[in-house]
Amino acid sequence: MLTRRQILLGSVAATGAGVAATISGAAAAEEYRKGYAAAELASETKLAKSKTAWSGDHQAGVESHPQAHTNFIALDLKAGITKSDMLRWMVILTDDISRMCNGVAALADPAPELVVGAANLTITVGFGPGVFEKFNLQDQLPAGFAQLPSFAIDELDKKISDGDVLIHVGADDLQLLSHITRNLINDSEYFANLRWLQSGFTQAVGTLPAGTTQRNLMGQVDGTDNPEIGSDDFANRVWISDGPEWAIGGTQLVLRRIKMNLNTWNMLGRTEKEEVIGRHLDSGAPLGKKNERDPIDFEATRADGLQVIPPFAHIRRASAQNPDEIFFRRPFNYQVLDEQAKELESGLLWTAYAKDLTKQYLPVQQRLAKFDLLNKWTTPIGSSVFAIAAGFKPGEVLAEKLFG
Repeated sequence: MLTRRQILLGSVAATGAGVAATISGAAAAEEYRKGYAAAELASETKLAKSKTAWSGDHQAGVESHPQAHTNFIALDLKAGITKSDMLRWMVILTDDISRMCNGVAALADPAPELVVGAANLTITVGFGPGVFEKFNLQDQLPAGFAQLPSFAIDELDKKISDGDVLIHVGADDLQLLSHITRNLINDSEYFANLRWLQSGFTQAVGTLPAGTTQRNLMGQVDGTDNPEIGSDDFANRVWISDGPEWAIGGTQLVLRRIKMNLNTWNMLGRTEKEEVIGRHLDSGAPLGKKNERDPIDFEATRADGLQVIPPFAHIRRASAQNPDEIFFRRPFNYQVLDEQAKELESGLLWTAYAKDLTKQYLPVQQRLAKFDLLNKWTTPIGSSVFAIAAGFKPGEVLAEKLFG
């Protein structure tokens, strides 16, 4: 028979073991809670930590899908600015890019707390035709880079066209984009005056599966037949491979601000809209096809003998008629208040990237300007071209070979 002392000792031992087990279990639970909280926090701030490589043979912000938010910033050089000044400016921008795109505040940032991460930030710099003229650098012009001719459909506003220097900023966080934009403009104020700023947007990260073609505000897919990002086809059509050394690895950009008349567009029936574009609105497939990327059959006819894709359809005019007419499109939507009309102005900040704009882009734009029924609902009101400098690596300076 157990004595009272043995029973008490056994009870104490059991209690001690129970307490130890309880403590051990509580500690494990606490560790689990901490781990779960850390994982949840990492998930919640995943976007802030997302980075796009900023250094290399090419500048960032071209060979990638559009971010949710963007600012195109055009600046005009101040009087008296020299090539040496331009190089000093590029040194500042190079430092800004290397810091900001890593989620680090720029030097002397007055509010570094606003830089909560990178959020896929990209900063891309290019130069308008005026820079080459002002510094007698015509021998440094890439092949095919020139101011666009006028088109009959254009109603261009000089206040949102042209510019000496472009700084294109994109990010998946609007507050970060705003802060970075202000810093870049402030860091440029000694060298240039702000000419215009145009803001655009696409759908947010996580809204659509990766690789989904974005839609413009007319509801149509925009960018279906692009060269595939990361492919040799992309490289051969977009990146400059010969010519001036500063431009090898760069590209050429045309930015067209296209105002849409959505009020009259939305009066059309669904079938009428599809005939104007030449694609089914729901799938983005060419008329007569099922899938967005099915080959376009321009010869197909309906039972009544009419062409499935009408002669006036946008897709017929915009499609490449030879391999030289293929380029990369990276459009953004925009919406602002038309203060004079007191109504919304909606449209597209439409961009094309090519190694030779004259050979690849210009013939397509000339066809569109001549005979595209979509012109009835769209009006180009801004137009600019920029030569995008090659990329740079740590220790190098952006466009150093142009201004050095």
